[in-house]
Amino acid sequence: MTSNWITTRAWLLMLPLLIVMIAIIGWPLVDTVRLSFTDAKLVGTAGGFVGLDNYVKMLSGANFQRTLVTTTLFAVLSVAAEMVIGVLAALLLNQQFYGRSVLRALMILPWALPTVVNATLWRLIYNPEYGALNAALTQIGLLDTYRSWLGEPGTALTALIVADCWKNFPLVALIALAALQAVPRDITAASMVDGASAWARFRFVIMPYLAGPLMVALVLRTIEAFKVFDLIWVMTRGGPANSTRTLSILVYQEAFSFQRAGSGASLALIVTLLVTVLAVAYAALIRKSAGAS
Repeated sequence: MTSNWITTRAWLLMLPLLIVMIAIIGWPLVDTVRLSFTDAKLVGTAGGFVGLDNYVKMLSGANFQRTLVTTTLFAVLSVAAEMVIGVLAALLLNQQFYGRSVLRALMILPWALPTVVNATLWRLIYNPEYGALNAALTQIGLLDTYRSWLGEPGTALTALIVADCWKNFPLVALIALAALQAVPRDITAASMVDGASAWARFRFVIMPYLAGPLMVALVLRTIEAFKVFDLIWVMTRGGPANSTRTLSILVYQEAFSFQRAGSGASLALIVTLLVTVLAVAYAALIRKSAGAS
């Protein structure tokens, strides 16, 4: 009887939160699913039932396929760079040297900046007329004339990856740095006495302690990179020639720019499903690595 009362009381205490979650998350999700099966416009008409036509149109369309490739390329390259730079920064900041605390504090600044501020900052750096990057490269002789880094399809995506990496590698570094504090000093010292190289110490002594936390960082950053919107929207709006258009940008354009609410809803659900699959796959990897350790 006491156990039943505790369970009932717990549900009563959670009821307000459940109501809020259903109102904020549940109902919009249900309505999005409903819209995805219609040809509704954003303004003017509720639209009629079209079944799976929106999904077939989106998945078979050349725009979706090109955008999926661009999104995957952006996510893979940016996350890979952030993981490598983050681990290297953590290894550096784990050493004893003068000014280490100040450097640790400064490293957090890019990550603490709002994404819109970060995007605006890098847009100014890449500016083809007065950008700092063009000025620096010209002065040291690597460029003869200023270039439009965000205006050329061949360089725009790379420029965005650099901006995203600069902002988010501190998160990986902080997670790795916290994990490095758990590495026993005596084991590291013993490996050095035994003549182990720096790479051997990292691979066999340090990496086992980093594997779990880095997997968490990999999950977080991959999901965020796969659904990136604000950074690219502020810097390029998906251009030039759609060379930096990601799935989130495509959803926005379909639903709001072209005012096709039905197809935009179906595309949003497709992106949600892809991100969910990524999250489930990574969760399985985390459980597997935790079980192995």
